[in-house]
Formats: sequence, C-alpha cells, structure tokens
Amino acid sequence: MFDTMTFTKVLGGFAGAFLVFLLGKFVAEKLYHAEVAGHHDGEVVQGYLIETASDEGGQEEEGGPTFEEVFASADPGKGERVFNKCKACHKLEAGENSTGPYLYNVVGREVDTATGYQYSGALEEVADVWSPENLNAFLENPQGYAPGTSMGFAGLNKVEDRADVIAYLATFSD
Repeated sequence: MFDTMTFTKVLGGFAGAFLVFLLGKFVAEKLYHAEVAGHHDGEVVQGYLIETASDEGGQEEEGGPTFEEVFASADPGKGERVFNKCKACHKLEAGENSTGPYLYNVVGREVDTATGYQYSGALEEVADVWSPENLNAFLENPQGYAPGTSMGFAGLNKVEDRADVIAYLATFSD
C-alpha cells in the first residue's frame, strides 16, 4: 500500500502547502507592515493608517445644534419618558435615596449635597453646581466626565434626550 512513490507524493504535498503558507505570510507582512527607517531592532509599524474621527472638538457632531439651542426648546414630557432609564437607581422625592441620590431639586443644586447619600468624591473635582451644562456633560458620559464616579450608567448619546431629561428634572425644583 505504501510504496516510495506514494510517500514522496504525500510528503511533497505537505511541503508544498507549507511553502504556500510561508509565502502568504511573507507577502502579508510586506503589505501591512514596514520597517521604520533609521531604527534598529527591526521596529515594525503599521503600513496603512486608517483615518478615524478625532476626539478633539465639541461634544456634538459638526453642524449639529448646540446643547443650549436644544435645551431652549426641550420637552419635559419627552424627558419623563427618558427618565424611565434613571428610575432604577434614582428617585424624585426629596430625601429618598436609592442606589443613587435623589434628584429632587437637582438642577441648580450644589454637587454632592443630597442628604443621606455617600458620594465617591469624584464629582466635587469637576463641578460645583449642577447647572444644565454640567448635567449635560455628565449625562453624556458619566465615567468620562467624572472618572471614579460610582454611577455605572453608560450615558445618553442624543443631545435631545439629555436636554429633555434635564428640562424634566427642572420641573422638580422649589
């Protein structure tokens, strides 16, 4: 069954497949990586740079409305629906803390002053008062705005949702 010709064909097939694999790896390395001229140790950098949106600039997309423009026409009724995401951790009654502090009279209130709630201290480092602008920045990305905050919410991406929920919270003020 196994004669020398069959053994040679099988061994040649494996060797050929291995050579094709090595050739493919060599071509891929040449396409996607380039050695940096003037550097030793064979430092390798990516050959093709894919441009992405920069992190610099405003929070809203270019050409989009600013928070102040959206907040001026915010709808507290829509904000009540958006607030349903917040109800799991926050209450609107004064003094009733839950997982998070109560949000009664939060717009315009000093940061970290909800009675009976233990804050992490991260908010005091970034803001003094919960102005609509500070609330907007915090609700967009809580961890990015105040690193170390105990709020585990991912944030509200749409500026309209943030403006509506802040307008809704403003209706619960003295």
